[in-house]
Amino acid sequence: MGRILAIDYGQKRVGLAVTDEDRIIASPLTTVHSKDIIAFLKDYIKKERVDLLLVGEPKQMNNRPSESVKFIDPFVRQLRKEFPDIPLERIDERFTSKMAQRSILESGAKKKDRQDKGIVDMVSAAIMLQSYLEMLSFGRGRI
Repeated sequence: MGRILAIDYGQKRVGLAVTDEDRIIASPLTTVHSKDIIAFLKDYIKKERVDLLLVGEPKQMNNRPSESVKFIDPFVRQLRKEFPDIPLERIDERFTSKMAQRSILESGAKKKDRQDKGIVDMVSAAIMLQSYLEMLSFGRGRI
């Protein structure tokens, strides 16, 4: 079984998280500058089997797409073009940054680490991925 790779795409940084091969645990992977993300993913996918790309879908409270969709949708189209054999799913990413900040704070991280937006992006991706794994366990996911 291959991994699921979660992507929290931002204009400057992209937070990444990945499951273990058994798809039990979601773990933060790294943060990559958005201009380098496709090259990073190509290299990562050569080394690791990835069965699904999971991309955060930003929504407003009224369930409509947020402003950042104009940056994320072109990225999603590029992902589908670059990795046509890997299924791609979208997942609601509302509140993941706030949850990540709270999680980092509760972990006892130093102030410097709590302010590192790269760490927040990675943890946000891990929260999205963990939520997807929970949906799978309740029969609501697609894999």
